[in-house]
Amino acid sequence: MPRLNSPDFIIFFSVTAILAIGVVMVYSSSAISAHVNFQDSYYFLKRQLLWVFLGFAAMFVTMSMDYHRWSKLAKPLLILTLVLLVLVLVPGLGKVVNGARRWLGYGMFSLQPSEIAKLSAIIYCSDYLARNQEKVTQFLKGLGPQLLLLLVIFGLILKEPDLGTALAISGTVFILMFVGGAKLSHLLGLASVGVAGVVAAILVEPYRLRRLLAFSDPWADPLNSGYHIIQSLYALGSGGLFGVGLGRSREKFLYLPEPHTDFIFAILGEELGFIGTVAIIVLFFLLAWRGLRVAISAPDIYGSMLATGVTSMIVLQAIMNIAVVTASMPVTGIPLPFLSFGGSALVFNLAGIGILLNISRYCHLR
Repeated sequence: MPRLNSPDFIIFFSVTAILAIGVVMVYSSSAISAHVNFQDSYYFLKRQLLWVFLGFAAMFVTMSMDYHRWSKLAKPLLILTLVLLVLVLVPGLGKVVNGARRWLGYGMFSLQPSEIAKLSAIIYCSDYLARNQEKVTQFLKGLGPQLLLLLVIFGLILKEPDLGTALAISGTVFILMFVGGAKLSHLLGLASVGVAGVVAAILVEPYRLRRLLAFSDPWADPLNSGYHIIQSLYALGSGGLFGVGLGRSREKFLYLPEPHTDFIFAILGEELGFIGTVAIIVLFFLLAWRGLRVAISAPDIYGSMLATGVTSMIVLQAIMNIAVVTASMPVTGIPLPFLSFGGSALVFNLAGIGILLNISRYCHLR
């Protein structure tokens, strides 16, 4: 057994810093709505602290496991994920919140199968691509199984409906296929088909089309489809350079919907200003940089693919969330990793970071 190095400190520091800021911002952004709806200003804070504890436990477990062991669990995890994605769509089993059927379980102990799908898709695709390097350049024999898997997962998650998560998983698998050695011509063809599929998914659902139109001109319907974007921009604009002060947001007084989840970055920008938002972006940049360094320095192809997948998934979600909050893309419902309030997302994202940290122990990083 080779002597293992210490886990990468910069990755650990970046994630822990975002989490710490996130806990503070979850309380600041949710205290008013929690008091109004639950008569307890600490309602969301207490739950977030519990999920942070569980997430850290998951991270330390996966960090202590040899990442090669995930290769043997790839298929069982994938089968479990597909079963859960089907079960969540069954009336009476799946929990409906805001018109979406995305959770299994009861109360605060609900499980979101799409979050498991993110991690299991990365593990399975990494294992498949590492084992089939000689077939990757072939479309049917190489990419075919990956595309079939992606199509099934995409369809089940889209049925919930959750287009944002489906796009995040698709983007991550696309990156893995590119890094794995797939032909650029094949990937460009797939990208064209994917764009057409996304356009079709938007057109068949009126609410998605309204979001797209609101993105192009939110002021055309400022009290309905454009409301989220307008209030988010108000929050960011009010923050200026240094912000209005921690805890002094006006938008969290029931003006901005989902201030502690999808739009927490807007509240952070209002309270901590441009400086605060840049700090968060820098922390995600550090995570991306070190994650890719781990991928490049990994001792084998599987470790490289796994590190690429985990890093890409988290960074893609961060980019999508910040793009939505800054009106750079239509509303997708993607939370900001480690910062937004959440249970399943936080636990499985931290489990993924644990895998990344374990891979870093086999690398010689500077």
